[in-house]
Amino acid sequence: MADDRTLAVYAAKAGDYAERFAAKAPGTHLKAFMAALPDNARVLDFGCGPGQAASVMISSGHRVDAWDASPDMANIAADRFGVDVRVATFDMLSARARYDAIYANFSLLHLPKDEMPDALARIATALKPGGLLHLGLKTGRGEQRDKLGRFYAYYGEDEIINLLQDAGMTVTSKATGEEAGLDGTVSPWIILRATHHD
Repeated sequence: MADDRTLAVYAAKAGDYAERFAAKAPGTHLKAFMAALPDNARVLDFGCGPGQAASVMISSGHRVDAWDASPDMANIAADRFGVDVRVATFDMLSARARYDAIYANFSLLHLPKDEMPDALARIATALKPGGLLHLGLKTGRGEQRDKLGRFYAYYGEDEIINLLQDAGMTVTSKATGEEAGLDGTVSPWIILRATHHD
């Protein structure tokens, strides 16, 4: 379920968030994700935020379902990028073998850790056999709120890889780095791509 305090921050800061992470061209990781997709892929942008990545994927010829729990982010996605976002939480995903790929870029980190196995199981079920997951998370340990009050769960590399394997997915690539977030704190991150196997 969505965290009310986290959603309240995004309601207040949606425009700031969109400006901070705006880019004139798709970033390295989004380009790599799209390069691995079949033509005209059906993609779920799972926690799409202000919709820029979804817009890029749509303009590249993919069929994108964009979801976000924040109505304010959905409004920005519609206003700025013409992306129709379904306001929905992660636990509402019930599709079976629908998607060629799922793009969960720094969205699932707002889930309590005890809800992550269910979210990954839903993703695996929603992916077609051989389907691709892009997963971005902050690395570290435990759970806490940031300076703005947003809830975060932090993962070690082995920890999240094991959770993906438990959900029936195999990691195929990994990137790490660090970046300042909306609250100004520099945090380490990991981006994984994984494929679903039957």
